[in-house]
Amino acid sequence: MVSAPRLVIAAPASNSGKTTVATGLMAAFAARGLAVSPHKVGPDYIDPGYHSLATGRPGRNLDAYMCGPELIAPLFAHGSAGCDLAVVEGVMGLYDGASGQGELASTAQVAKLLKAPVVLVVDASSQSRSVAALVHGFASWDPQVRIGGVILNKVASDRHEALLRDALDESGLPVLGVIRRAPQVATPSRHLGLVPVAERQGDAVDAVRAMGERVRAGCDLEALLALARTAPALPDEPWTPAYAAGPGEGKPVVAVAGGAAFTFAYAEHAELLTAAGAEVVVFDPLRDEKLPAGTAGLVIGGGFPEVYAPELSANEPLRRAVTELALSGAPVAAECAGLLYLARELDGKPMCGVLDAEARMSDRLTLGYRQAVAVSDSPLAAAGTRLRGHEFHRTVLEPGAGPVPAWGMHQPERRVEGYVQRGVHASYLHTHWAASPEVARRFVEHCRAR
Repeated sequence: MVSAPRLVIAAPASNSGKTTVATGLMAAFAARGLAVSPHKVGPDYIDPGYHSLATGRPGRNLDAYMCGPELIAPLFAHGSAGCDLAVVEGVMGLYDGASGQGELASTAQVAKLLKAPVVLVVDASSQSRSVAALVHGFASWDPQVRIGGVILNKVASDRHEALLRDALDESGLPVLGVIRRAPQVATPSRHLGLVPVAERQGDAVDAVRAMGERVRAGCDLEALLALARTAPALPDEPWTPAYAAGPGEGKPVVAVAGGAAFTFAYAEHAELLTAAGAEVVVFDPLRDEKLPAGTAGLVIGGGFPEVYAPELSANEPLRRAVTELALSGAPVAAECAGLLYLARELDGKPMCGVLDAEARMSDRLTLGYRQAVAVSDSPLAAAGTRLRGHEFHRTVLEPGAGPVPAWGMHQPERRVEGYVQRGVHASYLHTHWAASPEVARRFVEHCRAR
């Protein structure tokens, strides 16, 4: 049963202020003593880090492409259990989804699946009366999407606010907040978006606090909470990782890369590994010179190794330990940043050398959803296993596929990608294991069999 009061924070387009408003609302309500559950539509790894900082709870993703629409409400119920309020930050514009797939993976679709009211954040910096036409268009486009109010962002003055409010009086939608134009809260960006929280912990705390103060000063929190409480209960049972447990005795140690260089991870992955019988131990490749004691398997997820290539390279003891583990045949799952770390070198800096490949930064952004099929058996998947995933990087690996590739891609184009050798499965593809819990179960079984 899904019963948490909830709001979806959406916008007509990217860069309207969704992250500032959503994170600010989370921080403002948490400061009032509410248990706030943070969520993000789509495959974004970075915004959930700020959400987690604002709420003290894991930021969780709701991705209808990778996990399927049928898992959205159960995953939401799992994350929001016991909370007083859930805030869901949208992705791109309200109705923007997977390319060529209609509403699939859009904020609008997630809002409908959760039967959640939408708060539209509008960048009002270059308009006055036209704001009413804009809001009317978004509110009437899909009658199943319930827009419950508007937050006006980047408002210049009292006079500007009055013009906007007069125009919106005719729309019938309440103005739930007005945020004045001001110097941007310090959330620096680079080639893949915001700089993750793990790389700027102290500054990130200050940034989240500033977002909370700005939202608290400009928004009607009581009206927003009342709107959230209009969301009806849903019959869906919470998703659970418990069914991932497999047969066998022993609790193998699965080392999971973390720290500033490897920040891209879905909370459900560690939960699934634990439910499958593993002891999950996080280590930092920038600082730790040894793998955790008793490591039987290794998971190296996404992040920014290109930013830390000199430091990763300088940690020779850990690079040797990773190489030895991989050469021994231990299960190793490497995803995007992990793929680069296992390569021979990254931007000329020596890496682990497990894969006979070189990686470098590129001017080209590779971004989008993918459909993939496992080319051969590996600790992650049996040959023929079909998964949906996501690519998000500005690096190039040469060659892009090994003698035994990890995946055959068939959307948006046909190609092979990644490496399978010994127990290593390395690829650019990000996947969400909640949709395929057998991945975690299979990986732990391979670890236990060593």
